[in-house]
Amino acid sequence: MKTIFKHTKGDKTIWAIVAILAIFSFMPVYSASTNLVYVVGSGSTLGYLIKHVVLLIMGFAIIYGVHKIPYRFFSGGSVLMLPIVIVLLIYTLAQGTVIGGANASRWIRIGGIGFQTSTLAGLVLMIYVARYLARNKEKVVNFKESLWQLWLPVAMVLVLILPANFSTTAIIFVMIITVAFVGGYPIKYIGFIIAAGVLALSFFILIAKAFPEAMPNRVQTWQSRIESFSDKEGKEAYQVEKAKIAIATGQTFGLGPGKSVQKNFLPQSTSDFIFAIIIEEYGLFGGFVIVFIYFLLLFRIFVVVKNTTTIFGTLLVLGVGLPIIFQATINMAVATNLFPVTGQTLPLISSGGTSIWMTCFALGMILSVSASKQATEEDILDDNPLDILHETID
Repeated sequence: MKTIFKHTKGDKTIWAIVAILAIFSFMPVYSASTNLVYVVGSGSTLGYLIKHVVLLIMGFAIIYGVHKIPYRFFSGGSVLMLPIVIVLLIYTLAQGTVIGGANASRWIRIGGIGFQTSTLAGLVLMIYVARYLARNKEKVVNFKESLWQLWLPVAMVLVLILPANFSTTAIIFVMIITVAFVGGYPIKYIGFIIAAGVLALSFFILIAKAFPEAMPNRVQTWQSRIESFSDKEGKEAYQVEKAKIAIATGQTFGLGPGKSVQKNFLPQSTSDFIFAIIIEEYGLFGGFVIVFIYFLLLFRIFVVVKNTTTIFGTLLVLGVGLPIIFQATINMAVATNLFPVTGQTLPLISSGGTSIWMTCFALGMILSVSASKQATEEDILDDNPLDILHETID
């Protein structure tokens, strides 16, 4: 154990938070997977637990490997990765498959493993935005130049994610606007970008309505979710109703580990609605503990930001850290009927490989920043992406 601690760098509290969330997730995932076994008729509860544990172990390996990389490499690396994720998103739109009952083709298979490309794209895009803002922090922003250098890549990625995953597109866009504001991008230009985003979304909806065969069921899905949230009818309303029953049944201290009843009725009990299962089994006390842990993670993210010596490091931590908290908040809000159904998982607790891995990659970058004491802005922003590629190969 001492050897492990000796080789781990960065904020120890974040390491502890990740370990606590991962270990805690074992029982809820094991318990909730009975829905998939006995209702859907797929696999075994032990098999789902083993798969989840293996994914988390791989996630910890990602955190460990990434946190050892000097965070200056992520700046140029985002430039190299951006064209790759754009190609992956195009391929996903053309060849994506439905996995786990998802109602959108947002997955591809790599080596037999399902991979959600939008999650990777969002992470790369946040790093790219942080790089641009840091490089131009001391300059007078030329709006026309920023349209080509910053907002065109952002638009390309978001347009490719939007047809299959509106909620992820919205989260990424909100986070980019937040980081741009913190990074000193002029507010008047931010207002223009928000207006352009709203117009683009409206145009997309009109096109989808006019040519439904091009993107079948997408706008209808968004519309049905909003209507279900307001009118309490339909499939989404059924899921929310079962989640509310689970929460009400849990009361203060819950029914006990593994004793959830509503897990047998919630279609996404191991992912989208796992927070409801947690409250049913561990009560409001367990729910408040989970909320507190995520709040503590948010606090530690701001501690890392406070101690970071470079603008890029600050924007990087905010850009990849805040979406984790935002995603957790949305997941819990959906389970408690405070927000329409979105399909967002609970980070490090819900089952799902891509979500776990990308969350771990983001946490690894945050730990890399917190472990760095001597990096300067010039060291980071003067890195040529091709030089980084050569250093990596060597």
